[in-house]
Amino acid sequence: MPSSLPPSSPSTRAVRVRKPAAVVEGPPRRKPGPPPSRLPADSLGLSLLLAARVIAAVRAGQSLTQALRPLSAAAPAARAAAQDVAYGTLRRYGCGEFILARLLTKPLSHTETEALLLAALFRLHTRPEAAYMVVDQAVAAAGEMTGGVFKGLVNGLLRSYLRQRESLAAAMAGDDEAVQQHPAWWLARLRRAYPEHWQEIVAAGNGPPPMTLRVNRRRATSEAYAARLLEAGSSARQVAANALLLAKPVTVDALPGFADGLVSIQDAGAQRAAQLLLPVAGERILDACAAPGGKAAHLLEAADIDLLALDIDATRTRRIEDNLRRLGLVAKVGVADCRASGDWWDGLPFDAILADVPCSASGVVRRHPDIKYLRRESDIRRFALLQADLLDQLWPLLKPGGRLLYATCSVFPEENEGQIDAFLVRQPTARRLVEERLLPREEHDGFYYALLRKAP
Repeated sequence: MPSSLPPSSPSTRAVRVRKPAAVVEGPPRRKPGPPPSRLPADSLGLSLLLAARVIAAVRAGQSLTQALRPLSAAAPAARAAAQDVAYGTLRRYGCGEFILARLLTKPLSHTETEALLLAALFRLHTRPEAAYMVVDQAVAAAGEMTGGVFKGLVNGLLRSYLRQRESLAAAMAGDDEAVQQHPAWWLARLRRAYPEHWQEIVAAGNGPPPMTLRVNRRRATSEAYAARLLEAGSSARQVAANALLLAKPVTVDALPGFADGLVSIQDAGAQRAAQLLLPVAGERILDACAAPGGKAAHLLEAADIDLLALDIDATRTRRIEDNLRRLGLVAKVGVADCRASGDWWDGLPFDAILADVPCSASGVVRRHPDIKYLRRESDIRRFALLQADLLDQLWPLLKPGGRLLYATCSVFPEENEGQIDAFLVRQPTARRLVEERLLPREEHDGFYYALLRKAP
């Protein structure tokens, strides 16, 4: 525990959250694991093999979160290495595909082998000095697939790449998707919306994300926790009131007092939600789309409020409960579609509502590179319709004079200012108090916020 605590910090209370009604507990299920492999646990070959399975699953339509689950049974070192390769490969959207299209004489029928080639091409990009070792290990990984029938193809194609990489790089310079590492439709939207800043947004989306901590103000100050980090061998700088940006990402286990609720991992941009909504002690507040609970917890850390946290997904709702329990915070947590208020609302209006709505997640693509593969341009319209419906259904639950904070992690105007402009036309009792657009940069991801007040 840090030596200095805020004078107003209450004593820690055990969290008591309502178990989601939709959850039926049963015997624990065995964790899915990757098929057994003869490759050494610490080998590059194994990390390429495991990463290939993840990449293939994403390209087939799974989210990266889903695709990574089978790795939970792998050794920690192998899992971490595979995740690094998978994330890196997916971030380089279009690059590997461009190269394969020019080196393959015909489409490859085996999706995991194709994914293995993409993973190996990424590692060759990051480790050019170890090129022949990478090729050797990729061939070893291919030996674990389909009885090794594609070993020769993997070896031949990667060696062809090494011979032709300069000419391939020159050719790739003329391919917009490969150069910018984003889908063409995505780039077109960014160019229209941000003619002076689109390249900065793209560059941020292609890089690694920052790791930012939110210090639990009920238990520590930012200064005290920064000192704890230094003692543990990490350094950080303060980028917001309770936000510390780590100089170098670390594992959760390396964060002093994490298990005891001293800090949470939360992007500095995401922390703006509580700072803009400004909860006041005693207020009745709804977090309408709350999972995984970071913003809900931040609101509870900021003031003693009566919070109802809802989410439609029972599995994700359990994460809210876990987060609150770790932090020693109390809220009502439920599984519900916030639009169907007849199923859960007690009829008492809320002082404030946080509407962190489903969106394209285009502002956090560096954390979720699978979005580049999974998202379609038609999805933007679909999200916009859902967001409009959420606003229309939540507004009647707000008391006169109350506040609603609309939030997205998108950079597309259709989901942001365009959405709010349209809502203000539909709803004459709404007034826009604050509008904040955060484009992704070193210190934070991309977010949009609009604080609305209901006429008395």
